[in-house]
Amino acid sequence: MITHYAKIFMQIIFMMLVSIGCATFSRDEEPSTDSNLTSGIVKKEIVKGKTLQADVLSLFGSPNIITMNGDGDEVWNYNRMSYRTSVGSDGASLLFWGGGRAISTATTKSFDLIIIFDKNNIVKNYSVISASF
Repeated sequence: MITHYAKIFMQIIFMMLVSIGCATFSRDEEPSTDSNLTSGIVKKEIVKGKTLQADVLSLFGSPNIITMNGDGDEVWNYNRMSYRTSVGSDGASLLFWGGGRAISTATTKSFDLIIIFDKNNIVKNYSVISASF
């Protein structure tokens, strides 16, 4: 015959196993490599017809590519990629299969800034292309 305390002990063990089996364990996140070059900063800091090439250089550093367009204007291209990954495990299958399921997510962001400077090294025009996937 099972005693009252043995029944309580078995119920506690059962509840612990169920809660472990359904728990989602914390995920370990790798450090992010986000870029500080954003659409908001570009809109705030770059003014067509006013911002100088030297100002752009001090704000964003050296461009990835420097070319000339058909009009003879200098064109700077900044490209920034950032990614974030996180990995971990889900304990939902721990109770029934003896191990958790692996979880992995990744987000990639791409940001391109193209700036055209006139003959006086002043921003003539710029465009931003941004994507996240």
